[in-house]
Amino acid sequence: MTVRILSADEARRTVLVRRPLEERALPPAVAAGIRRAFGADIPPEEVVRRIIAQVRAEGDAALRDLGRRIDGLALGELEVPAAEVRAAPRGIPRGLRAALETAADRVRAFHAQGKPLSWLDASGTLGQLVRPLERVGLYAPGGRAVYPSTVLMTAIPARSAGVSEVVLCSPPGPNGRVHPNVLAAAAIAGVDRVFCLGGAGAIAAMAYGTESVPKVDKILGPGNIFVTIAKRQVFGTVGIDQLAGPTETMLIADGAANPAWVAADMLAQAEHDPLASAILITTSADMAEWVRVDLERQERELPTGSAAAEALAANGAIVVAADLDEAMELANAYAPEHLCLLVTEPWTLIGKVRNAGGVFLGEHSPEVLGDYVAGPSHVMPTGGSARFASPITILDFLKVTSLVGLGRSEAAALAPAAAAIADAEGLPAHAEAARQRAASQKL
Repeated sequence: MTVRILSADEARRTVLVRRPLEERALPPAVAAGIRRAFGADIPPEEVVRRIIAQVRAEGDAALRDLGRRIDGLALGELEVPAAEVRAAPRGIPRGLRAALETAADRVRAFHAQGKPLSWLDASGTLGQLVRPLERVGLYAPGGRAVYPSTVLMTAIPARSAGVSEVVLCSPPGPNGRVHPNVLAAAAIAGVDRVFCLGGAGAIAAMAYGTESVPKVDKILGPGNIFVTIAKRQVFGTVGIDQLAGPTETMLIADGAANPAWVAADMLAQAEHDPLASAILITTSADMAEWVRVDLERQERELPTGSAAAEALAANGAIVVAADLDEAMELANAYAPEHLCLLVTEPWTLIGKVRNAGGVFLGEHSPEVLGDYVAGPSHVMPTGGSARFASPITILDFLKVTSLVGLGRSEAAALAPAAAAIADAEGLPAHAEAARQRAASQKL
């Protein structure tokens, strides 16, 4: 494995440059799958457009056809029986069940702290009505790996918000069924219905509804490029949380950091898939070399070492910055999903953080604990969208309705200003409706 060691200027021109997800070359196996399923080399945007159109037109029949053409699977019942979901926690190893329950408790406790309340101002005439969404659809990826943790990180905030119905789609495994670990997490998190569906077809089914899959109000959760494009294409018909890209982490380390821990944290991110990125910014040239050596040593010992090495070679780097100020400037410009501050006094840098999905403070707050058990959702903005987006929180499952309940005298007092603005905008009916309220005060 070769990891680049770059100067700050070199990093700005190379590894820190953001590129849209659709501009990245598809892996050969994925391109071959498109040719096999659609009979031509077509871009992912067109693949998704065709899938959505087919699901809208044919419903469940389309989902089964797509399962055969894309995944080579003959899907049976699309919905996993509720009894199977309820029984799933008893069918997984006891240690894993305990770990999922520990994680669930911490995620639930974290999100319980952030629920806003409806309110009225002191006059009792203006306010906001805060209500949960009726039905949400969640997506838990499959493919290279299964992620029961993602079920907890999306379903528990939904339940904490008071969502009436939580629906989950997760891709079938080689046996044509949802992985038992995902089902167990769904039961622990309180998911109402689980469907054995993946990819853009699952997103289309939740957005528009089929004979089996109910139409939802909002779709949340990460997925591959086809899932992300599908969420973008159905937005407006339903709400979405974000357009998740490959996972990424940026670490800032000073000369006192533990190089073995820094390397371990980089490898933990890089092993996800070849598109994942892990970037270290350090103020110490010695640290850069120590981490490079440790990356090579630890990579050889990992079962997923080859995948991690591929990701680090393509998307990773070690960047040597002049000082922590420059390191933070690079981090804010990059706006990483995860920002890990492996420095002696991490809390002193919080005031300089502007753009990050999550900040992990110190060597004892590694991202891996945030992935599973710390409490905040691990579904965080990627691709630089931390400049304007946030991790999944309870707020993603709530909507706000404005309340306006003015009295007669207040309406009359405000009406002239409203009428003047309406006149300026060329809307005489608006102005007249306001003036009639002003006139009513004189009666």
